[in-house]
Amino acid sequence: MKGIEILIFNNAVITTSILAWFIAQLLKVIFVLIGQKKIDFSRFIGAGGMPSSHAAFVVSLATSVGKKVGLDSVEFAITFAMAMIVMYDASGVRRAAGQQARILNKLIQQWGKHNPHFVEDKLKELLGHTPFEVLVGALLGITIALAR
Repeated sequence: MKGIEILIFNNAVITTSILAWFIAQLLKVIFVLIGQKKIDFSRFIGAGGMPSSHAAFVVSLATSVGKKVGLDSVEFAITFAMAMIVMYDASGVRRAAGQQARILNKLIQQWGKHNPHFVEDKLKELLGHTPFEVLVGALLGITIALAR
């Protein structure tokens, strides 16, 4: 088992993708610190926000694969298709789910004012990304993969 772990971390494609994810998540913490003047380490593991770490991860994966085996390879085509699906989901489906959660939280809050015995956990609102957040994550992923 130990040998498998070492081989995984010797894989430049995987380590590049992990690095892109790490930098994107770190940037989320930094942007909250700059914008809201507070340290929020939950942003390091949380979904949503600027930049999209999902996009950074999958685009750095696709870019690394393209560099390694060629843009005309089946492997690049697979990673490219996966990246497109992940980015579409992040800026479409998950973003819509977050918007619905925001509206539901408002409704629950209003309803709770009139029903003091009603207690409901707040739904998570920051799930997806704006198209710009996805674009920045994708550009970050390309930049990191090309730089390695």
